[in-house]
Amino acid sequence: MKIIVCVKQVPDTAATMSVDNGVISWGDAPLIINPWDEYAVEAALNLVADQGGDVTALCLGKEGETEAIKHALAMGADSAVMVSDPALKGADNLAVSKVLAAAIDKIGDADLVLFGQQSVDTDTGLLPIQVARNLGWPSLTLVSKFESLDPAGNKIQVLRTMEEGGQVVDSSLPAVVSITKDYGEPRYPSFMGIRKASRAEYPVWSLADLGIEPPSAAVSWPEVREPESKEIVTEIIEGDTPEEKAKNLVQKLIAEKVL
Repeated sequence: MKIIVCVKQVPDTAATMSVDNGVISWGDAPLIINPWDEYAVEAALNLVADQGGDVTALCLGKEGETEAIKHALAMGADSAVMVSDPALKGADNLAVSKVLAAAIDKIGDADLVLFGQQSVDTDTGLLPIQVARNLGWPSLTLVSKFESLDPAGNKIQVLRTMEEGGQVVDSSLPAVVSITKDYGEPRYPSFMGIRKASRAEYPVWSLADLGIEPPSAAVSWPEVREPESKEIVTEIIEGDTPEEKAKNLVQKLIAEKVL
């Protein structure tokens, strides 16, 4: 079977965002693979180990931003594809989903497309659903377990993690699946995997290579600014007994016209 895993490069989760003259900055924070996407790569590798086949990592971003792809390759992905085009600057989820769907079509013959549950920077969790809609495929979100998979019969059964339990869902293939961290801990890249990934070569496709025009974004950010800072003062209410503290607190609230 053929599995495509969509990975994204994001700022380190320990980074602090700031706004400088209307431009978002993450400072000198390194770029890493989106942590949620590691679970998707792990799931893809396990499925291929069980069913046979290959895993392709697909990433959309700037041509020099290779950490996400290299990490997926180091974990064990067989190949990779990068989509990069200056016309995609400022693209929102809607535009990105159309580009990823075109890239998936160009790669061809995929049985499954896997995503992480969400990305740590935009945090919407909508991209897997939007890509599925563009492909015309079923969308299986918040998956924590693959109950069964039959590529020959084009059937799949998954367990979706819900707030109050689980939901078992049957679907046809091909399908788009988003993976939660409940799936299981992703493996660490091996030393040999890291060396192989550092030497790996993969195509970089532009929009022209995909045969599509720059998609229009539905959402734009004409202005970005940091929220106004507010000074917070903490006052400890004194008193010898709980009752006295409560009385002093009420008097304070009345004086501040809260009550």
